[in-house]
Amino acid sequence: MSFRTTWNVGGGNIVGFSRLMRRYTSVRRSVLDMAAKDGELRVFVVSGEVSGDTIGSRLMSSLKKLSPVPVRFSGVGGTMMSSQGLKSVFPMEDIAVMGLLELLPHLNKLRVKLQETIEAALLFQPHVVVTVDSKGFSFRLLKQLRARYSQKSFEIPVHFHYVAPSFWAWKGGEARLRGLAGFVDHLLCILPNEEEVCRSNGLVATFVGHPILEDVCELNLDTSPHEWKIEGNSEIFRRNHAIPTGATIISLLPGSRLQEVTRMLSLFANTIELLQVSLPELVPLIHVASNQHVKDFVTGFTNKWHVPAILIPGGSLHQKYDAFSASSVALCASGTVALELQLARLPCVVAYRAHFLTEWIIRYKAKISYISLSNILLDSAIIPEALFHACTPAMLASLTSKMIHDTGLREKQIVAAEKVTRLLCASAKNLHNLEELHRRLSLPCYTPSMIAASTILCHVRS
Repeated sequence: MSFRTTWNVGGGNIVGFSRLMRRYTSVRRSVLDMAAKDGELRVFVVSGEVSGDTIGSRLMSSLKKLSPVPVRFSGVGGTMMSSQGLKSVFPMEDIAVMGLLELLPHLNKLRVKLQETIEAALLFQPHVVVTVDSKGFSFRLLKQLRARYSQKSFEIPVHFHYVAPSFWAWKGGEARLRGLAGFVDHLLCILPNEEEVCRSNGLVATFVGHPILEDVCELNLDTSPHEWKIEGNSEIFRRNHAIPTGATIISLLPGSRLQEVTRMLSLFANTIELLQVSLPELVPLIHVASNQHVKDFVTGFTNKWHVPAILIPGGSLHQKYDAFSASSVALCASGTVALELQLARLPCVVAYRAHFLTEWIIRYKAKISYISLSNILLDSAIIPEALFHACTPAMLASLTSKMIHDTGLREKQIVAAEKVTRLLCASAKNLHNLEELHRRLSLPCYTPSMIAASTILCHVRS
């Protein structure tokens, strides 16, 4: 598999596509058969967080490129999905809640939003429903939708869930996985080995590759599979922000959800103050997620903070990776962002704090030793982690200082990043739909969203 960064979309060959689809249909009907009958493909897509908004927007773009019939969208999403034509039923931030115990104060609001989403989906009459991550909200939505469609004797749309739940991380996870077959028709997996485990538990699943690899294609970088990385322009970044040559830059990534950011940013701020004792010319960059509640909080926080900080708004890949390139190290909340840092070859320290009861439940239920995906995939503590009660400003300052000054530790992460990015690519056997579409319709590259979109379009209802 390789990324091709030339987007060469022709007008589409519907006759050729019809011949292709006969390979998949026989007596059964594919998604595109159902869409062709109505002259359009209707997709109801739901995301409840910033990372899901990015995944959803790229999927929407790929569906529009691959489908020989017009595609119309409805659902719930953020600014990225809106840019692809989604009119969100309500602001995505209304359901962007993380944690276990942290959910309790928001349960009633989430129930209301769930019912609003169900009613909007029923009104839209989609051919396909796609939920992206946010498994708590997503699985309740798919389950209740299926029940409502059955009650009304309507034709049930095909239900896809993009980003398989992390069953591998929890005790009893595989047993809970089997229950999804009743309301999820197809799981789109982003990690290696998930497809095999899902299939062995009665689910239809496809490993499409990790969405983080989309950044390479979006930035139009022509790089070989063994050199997947993104190098920003540190000189331009320093010049644009008037940062002195001798200054040490540290990227702070406190998360994408408001609850997470309010907890982590204060920890990171205290860490910076400790680091300034030995690094007086320290310049902190705060990467701000594309979430209005988060933007407002971070702006208010930095206005009161006596340390000058540069805010890096979400949404611009060039600006983000330029900032990474200029940084010596990153301090980040646990999540997908650690993979972005590896793609940029920027050494980092991962931090995680939550409500103390949530932390207790995680300790009791988790069956893995690490929290960052790179460490999990390699089964090694390549990236330093400060978790739970050990996640203090003093510990974070110590780990970050070592990462800044120890060349060996930095090099170890860079070498590991090359291994991790190779693991995150879809296997050749899952490219057949897209390869056939590419040959018949002169369509573009093998990004995860393209593989996911082709999987959706060629899915045959069983």
